[in-house]
Amino acid sequence: MKKISLLAALLVNGTILMAQTNPVITAWLRNTTGVTGRHYVSGSSTPIVDADSANVQTVLYSATWSYTRTKGVPTYVTGPFLDGNPSLTTSQNAIFKLPLTPAVNTGTPTATTGGDIGIFINGVAMFDYRDGVSWKNSTSALAGGPLGGMGDGVWNRDAIVGEVTGFDCSKGHPAMGNYHHHQNPSAFGLDLNVLSTVCNLYTSDALYVMDSTHHSPLLGFAFDGYPVYGAFGYKNADGTGGITRIKSSYTLRSITTRTTYADGSTVTAGPAVNATYPLGYFREDYQYNTTSAATPDYLDEHNGRFCVTPEYPAGTYAYFCTVGSNWNSAYPYMVGPTYYGVKSGGKVTSITEPVTIFTGTVGINNIKEDAQVVSVFPNPASDLIAVQLKNFNTETIVVELYDINGRMVQKTMVYPGSTMAYFDTRTIYDGEYIVKVITNSGVISKRVSVIK
Repeated sequence: MKKISLLAALLVNGTILMAQTNPVITAWLRNTTGVTGRHYVSGSSTPIVDADSANVQTVLYSATWSYTRTKGVPTYVTGPFLDGNPSLTTSQNAIFKLPLTPAVNTGTPTATTGGDIGIFINGVAMFDYRDGVSWKNSTSALAGGPLGGMGDGVWNRDAIVGEVTGFDCSKGHPAMGNYHHHQNPSAFGLDLNVLSTVCNLYTSDALYVMDSTHHSPLLGFAFDGYPVYGAFGYKNADGTGGITRIKSSYTLRSITTRTTYADGSTVTAGPAVNATYPLGYFREDYQYNTTSAATPDYLDEHNGRFCVTPEYPAGTYAYFCTVGSNWNSAYPYMVGPTYYGVKSGGKVTSITEPVTIFTGTVGINNIKEDAQVVSVFPNPASDLIAVQLKNFNTETIVVELYDINGRMVQKTMVYPGSTMAYFDTRTIYDGEYIVKVITNSGVISKRVSVIK
């Protein structure tokens, strides 16, 4: 009887310990304040407050699975979508199921598919490179996805290239209300080479801000249960070598016509390589470079590697959101075109086993009492003052604006999963002001001038 009780205690304690340490349970950004989503409409830089709750609603777990309830709405403002997309970010009332212990796939790799392939830690959906559009040889035109009809499915359009005008500042957009990212979820306006000017009118907020001096945060999980990180990590898999940009091993093919695949097989022809359909417009324009993959800071054919990370000090297989030297997204962007592990997770309609609700705090926190992690701009300011947090935010942060006499004139918040706040300065006087950023670690103060 004592042995049975002891075994039961060990099992219970083991499950509790796992819940306390396993990032697939602890890392989610749960909504504990009731914050809702917001969106921009074209022509107005004033966000509209929505009714749907942002971030993850509830995290539950069993001995083998985690379950994340989410509406798929981020705390950063979504929209506008300047390609005419009429959809807005709306509640998905989704449940995502992920294995607590991912399994390596030793057989034929499973290809990623259109739609959800994983989930970010704020509950937003993760998509792969595709947008459902492909070349139709019989009509010499694109078809499928938002264009309607059906293409050949041989030369598949890369959504990051083909739909760049339809992404908001955060590099996301909705499909029938399901807001998602195909690529690294850091704002266009913060890239070293800015490909979209949508951030000129709408603040450069997103899930995180890239920081080349620190290991990128854990951003989410693929449906095989393995974690997905941002663009920077340790150069060497064992955690040594300093911080570097983790690179894709896929390169553009040297072709002028689209009649074969990278393996040499002949396929239904696509359009010739030209100004309208440049190399990189289709997924099949890329090939896997085994020479690059042999270098420590380059990734394998699934866009991942086994390595040490801050959340997995003993090592784990991990995917990375790849970018080029100019910080623009680089194919295959996050996960794919195949999963490394067994794809056992996904979106489910219900939970059919006994589970426990996770009530702990988020397992990561990158905001420190350091003035270097906060940017205040422009300075001097005229119409607005923007406050940008560096890297990643997991807490509710109060941001206050004081005049030189110590009187608070405005107050706002930065919520978990968002990196930016701003003050409207059109109604305040010229002069010197102090911005105070109040975090769990302390207060960061920045001086700013207002000149109109």
